[in-house]
Formats: sequence, structure tokens, C-alpha cells
Amino acid sequence: MGKYLIRRLFWLIPVIIVVSGITFILMHSAPGGPWDRDTTARQVDQNTQRILNEYYGLDKPLWRQYVAYVIGDFNKQGKFVCGLVCGNLGPSYRMRGLTIQQILFKPPEDKNFLYSRFGYSMRLGLFALLFAVVIGVPAGVIAALKQNTIIDYISLFIVTIGISVPNFVMALFLIILFASTLKWVNVVPRSWDEFGVWVLPTVILGFGTMARTARLMRGSMLEVMRMDYIRTARSKGLAERVVVLRHMIKNSLIPVVTILGPALAALVTGSFIIETMFGFPGMGRAYVTAIGQRDYSMIMGTTLIYAILIALANLSVDVVYSFLDPRIRLE
Repeated sequence: MGKYLIRRLFWLIPVIIVVSGITFILMHSAPGGPWDRDTTARQVDQNTQRILNEYYGLDKPLWRQYVAYVIGDFNKQGKFVCGLVCGNLGPSYRMRGLTIQQILFKPPEDKNFLYSRFGYSMRLGLFALLFAVVIGVPAGVIAALKQNTIIDYISLFIVTIGISVPNFVMALFLIILFASTLKWVNVVPRSWDEFGVWVLPTVILGFGTMARTARLMRGSMLEVMRMDYIRTARSKGLAERVVVLRHMIKNSLIPVVTILGPALAALVTGSFIIETMFGFPGMGRAYVTAIGQRDYSMIMGTTLIYAILIALANLSVDVVYSFLDPRIRLE
């Protein structure tokens, strides 16, 4: 197990290099730059742009900028500044005087880490995953046990809606219904410390994952129900509750676990639409803002954090496999 984990962690190095290279090429291929402003606002003069480009190293060839970001480079004072290999995600071009680590991971002075941008996004992703598991797994189990009944048909109908309707479309519908029409929730609350303001973003973000979890759990349960060991357990006189809980559900969870690790990473990394629509103070909203402002360091840093989260989520799934099914060997 230890050798396997070390080998998989070393595979993060080429993943980071490839992701950073593709991101670097794409963001520099887009028109505009970090000093461009809205045409209706005051423009940055050419001399100021030249000074800023020299200060941040944007006047150098692209390959040198990439090497400087990944490995490091000497600044104007002749001091070597280490790059990504030392965990340095670089300074923000828009929020002057702040690094990407400070913007994403530093909470307000009177708050803890959970109130940082990364903490907000992680909490929203965990709440959405918890909602998806708590609702999706029992819904799939009940639908399988009540196959071809009205309960099964209703479950399949809700699952189809959750899979086919994009979350931003559902967000617009629910905002109009619960915020504009019924006045039950405030789309942009004054504080995110109240539990009620998390309900709507959590449900919207986790609804699609809940639907996929329920569908996969239903299909896995139907397959397990036809296995020989289930008939053997029933022939021994075991109670139906014991057969379902101890034999069916445990073995049906293996395919579901496959999607939970990447699902958490997807919920955290894919929440930028929901965060933007609800004015959520998370990492996704900062990512969208950085793209519009051409804040290169913020784009690179946030993309790499997302890539690492997805890679670690896939690794966690492989590790959980060995605990759910002893037949699976990682080596």
C-alpha cells in the first residue's frame, strides 16, 4: 500500500506540468492582458503598462515566463524567487500586494480557515456531496427494492431531471421560484454564517450528483439482488432486513464509491457557476473574476489546485476500494 501511494503521488508531477503548460498556453492565447480595463473606465497609459510588465516579468518571452512560474527566476534586485516547485503560486496582478495563497487560503483576521475562499468552496462541496449521498443512496435502494412500482417510476423521473438539466438552469428556476416569487430565501445574503442561506446552493450543486448516485445505486442493487449468495442468505432463513443491509447494500456500494471521490472534486471545482450566481465568497467566484481580468497567476494557481484535488480524489477512491472489497489488490 505504501509503495502504491508513493508511486501515485509521484505521478502528480507530470500531471501538474501538463496542466500548467496547457493552461499557460490557453490563457496567453486569449486576447487582452492583465492591465486591460473596461472601455468605459480610465485606461492604463502605455508607460505604466511597460513598468508593470517589467516588474512582473511579463516583458520576457513566453517560455521564460513559464519557466519562471514553474521553477523560478531572478528579480530586479538579483534575488532568486522560487516558483511553483517551492509552492509559490505567484502574486496577483489585480489585487496588488497579495499572493495567490493569501487570496485563496488566508481567512479574515477574526475568522478561521473555514472562512477563506478555499474553505467556503470546500464546505459547499462537502455539503453538496453529503446531500447527494444521504438522498441518493437510500433513493436508489428503495427504487431497486420497489422495482416497477410507482415509487420506482417517480425516482427514475427525478433522476432523469437531475441528470439532464444543467445546474445553472435549475439554479435560475429555483431562484425565481423561492427568491423572487415566494420570498423564502435571499439570493445574496448579508452573512453566510446562517445555515439557511446554504440550503439552496447546496441542493442545486448536489442535485446532479444525487441523481447519478441514485441511478447507479439502483442498477447495482438490481444486479446484486440476482446473485447466488443473496439466494443462499435467504435460504438460510436470514431476515430480509439483514440480507439487505449486510449483503446487498455493502456490495452495491463499490460502484457508487467509484464516483464519490471524483464527484467531490467535481463539486468543488465545478461550483464556480453556482458561486457566481449566488455571490458566494468562494474560490470558484474568484476564478471566474480572474479569467475576466486576465489575472494570469490567479488562473494558473486555481487551475493547479483544482487539478491536484481531482488527482487526490481519484487516489482516495482506489484506497477505499481495498477496504470495501478484499479481492481488490492495489499492487
